[in-house]
Amino acid sequence: MTHDKEIPHPKRKLRIENLSQALYIVNRHAKTAPNPKYLYKLKHESLKKLIEEGKAKKIGLHFSQNPRNSKQQSDVLVQCGHYTFHIPPAKTDFAELPHLGKLDGSMRNPKTSLSLNQAKGILQLYTGIKEMEQPPSNQRKNRPYQKPIFKKLGERYT
Repeated sequence: MTHDKEIPHPKRKLRIENLSQALYIVNRHAKTAPNPKYLYKLKHESLKKLIEEGKAKKIGLHFSQNPRNSKQQSDVLVQCGHYTFHIPPAKTDFAELPHLGKLDGSMRNPKTSLSLNQAKGILQLYTGIKEMEQPPSNQRKNRPYQKPIFKKLGERYT
């Protein structure tokens, strides 16, 4: 029995083009994921490793479009292949990188067709990070259903 999807050789998957496409897909899905923590960690660790290996480079700082508790916040613009990404800055980035001002909305990443599972697989293979199974966050899901108790007006619950 043959599989519909051909699994590429692991070494062939880890080219800069494939890594940057996988980063793009993970980043795009992280923005709308119910629990984006793992996807952002995978993106950040992958970019950090790519920068250390010289396969990606920090271009400069941009003002963040969605600052948290302040009126201004900056993000580091990183170029990897034909794609650009933003990551949180380190203290040294403010001294070493030029500030590019406001984010230019005309620059867009190229589209790619890769599933989230394939993208996560490529980045997990590259970084060695594995996704941990998380216990259900809401304990009410595991409790059996209890009927509500209705008392007449003036009666006490015992």
